[in-house]
Amino acid sequence: MSLRPQDVIRRKRDREKLSRDEIASFVRGAVDGTWADYQSSALLMAVFLNGMTDDERHHLTEEMLHSGEVLDFSDISKPKVDKHSTGGVGDKTSLILAPLAAACGVCVPMISGRGLGHTGGTLDKLEAIPGFRVQLSLEEFRRLLERIGFAMIGQTGELAPADKKIYALRDATSTVEAIPLIVASIMSKKLAAGLDALVLDVKTGTGAFMREEERARELAQALVATGNSCGVRTEALITDMNQPLGRAVGNALETKECIEILRGEVTEETRPVLELSVELAARMVALAGTETSLESARSAVLRALSSGAALELFRRNVEEQGGDVKVCDDPTRLLPLTLRSVKVESPQEGFVTGVDAAEVGRAVAIMGGGRTHMADRIDPAVGYLTRARIGEKVSRGDELGTLCFHDERLGRMAAEIIRAGYEISEKPPAELPTLIKEVITA
Repeated sequence: MSLRPQDVIRRKRDREKLSRDEIASFVRGAVDGTWADYQSSALLMAVFLNGMTDDERHHLTEEMLHSGEVLDFSDISKPKVDKHSTGGVGDKTSLILAPLAAACGVCVPMISGRGLGHTGGTLDKLEAIPGFRVQLSLEEFRRLLERIGFAMIGQTGELAPADKKIYALRDATSTVEAIPLIVASIMSKKLAAGLDALVLDVKTGTGAFMREEERARELAQALVATGNSCGVRTEALITDMNQPLGRAVGNALETKECIEILRGEVTEETRPVLELSVELAARMVALAGTETSLESARSAVLRALSSGAALELFRRNVEEQGGDVKVCDDPTRLLPLTLRSVKVESPQEGFVTGVDAAEVGRAVAIMGGGRTHMADRIDPAVGYLTRARIGEKVSRGDELGTLCFHDERLGRMAAEIIRAGYEISEKPPAELPTLIKEVITA
């Protein structure tokens, strides 16, 4: 007997538990049009208001996962592991941890996204490398995984097509923040890559999607539970996003920073990027089982960095995906000679007690470094280099950071936004942000 959309909607409206068949009816209907958009939207709002049980969330994830092709890399002998971040400002770890993990014997089939709003996207960072192709066929993707051990591409239309449709409706109906819907969206796309294990980086703070730590923990726990219930070993780190991660914000600047770290050129300002990348990569390696413990996995990852093995894999990946490999020897090639810069100065003396990271990201987007709609074109070169971190003392006129821009008018606007985003007080903060706040393993 066919299920009527209005009956499914009514049951969730009345806080009843939906069966797998009812959830499958919704997912199929959203994709093939047998559910009208207003009916799908009504169910999404009912989920937003009334939530879902663990079983419902699991069923929704699996139905969205199987709405399209699920990749099969079982013929690749190495364990398949990926990482996903909920997004932030200056969040660039994918470019470092993928070659690090691959150098430790793990296969990393990374299907990534683009930046939207104040957050950056891995694909945009990669495309800052001249010639780099992120839209590869699945055959090319598989070949790179076999030859190099990792590849980073954009989502294809064949993988989890239900997510694209349902996300558009969530965006139009202000139901994006519903945790069951977030979980199903993230996990359906990630699990479609045929993973054995997954490590999640759930951000919390002023530049994160989940600003409140309690909500970030709730999301992390739901993601881990769903991943494990789908047969994929899953862990999550809750990490700080109360200030940009590392120094660089902006696609070319962030890519330059990542290559410098892979080259061993680490400063105190970029050390948090290295530390988080190493920890995420180590957990990927440990979950994959290629090392006997997390401690030995950390040691293996650090060896891959210090020996240059990770940099060499990154170089090979850039070449195979059509990019200019010379950037691996001279990362400054990523920045055009026409780029202009200006210092953002502190308006007063005191201690930096807060940074609105979302405003930093918004300022870079205003200069052309981000997008409001997915179809927007971006300028990869523009960005911001942070200098003053939370807890540091500054004098009036001291450099908070440096803006890089092409359009002087937009640069002035961005400078004012960033300057207003810094909180400077007479007394130092009671405590400094902790980079890794919590680890969720079950």
